[in-house]
Amino acid sequence: MTRLENDDIVVIRRRMVATREEVFKEWTNPEGMAAWMCPDGIVSAAVQLDARVGGALRIVMRTETEAFEHWGEFTIVDPPAKLAFTWCAAATDFQPSLVTVELLEAENKHCDLILTHERLRRPEIRNQYRGGWEGIVTRLQARLAVEQRG
Repeated sequence: MTRLENDDIVVIRRRMVATREEVFKEWTNPEGMAAWMCPDGIVSAAVQLDARVGGALRIVMRTETEAFEHWGEFTIVDPPAKLAFTWCAAATDFQPSLVTVELLEAENKHCDLILTHERLRRPEIRNQYRGGWEGIVTRLQARLAVEQRG
């Protein structure tokens, strides 16, 4: 069951032109994830992950002049339906937040992605992450569209 956005939660919903299996694979493939885990202003990302419950996640996003490190641990790995992982960064005051990615079947071999990022305690951080996740999901959609054509 998904939660509605409230004071400490950001929710991104998007129809993906891919199956749940294809989208889940993107979320568990570090090389693929590095290609789309780049919100506006980020020129590259390095991703390390061990997609199993208790496995580590580390993402370093780089602008032309700065690096932003994010890390966490997978808490749910339920292919192809759901992933959840803790998310720590300077923007979360180094406190663990929680990201959940749900993939629901839709018609025509599509799926609905629902990304929920919770435990974001400050409004400016929620706004920052809302924009970041929107950009990331848009890049993921573009990557999947290219793969569908290719």
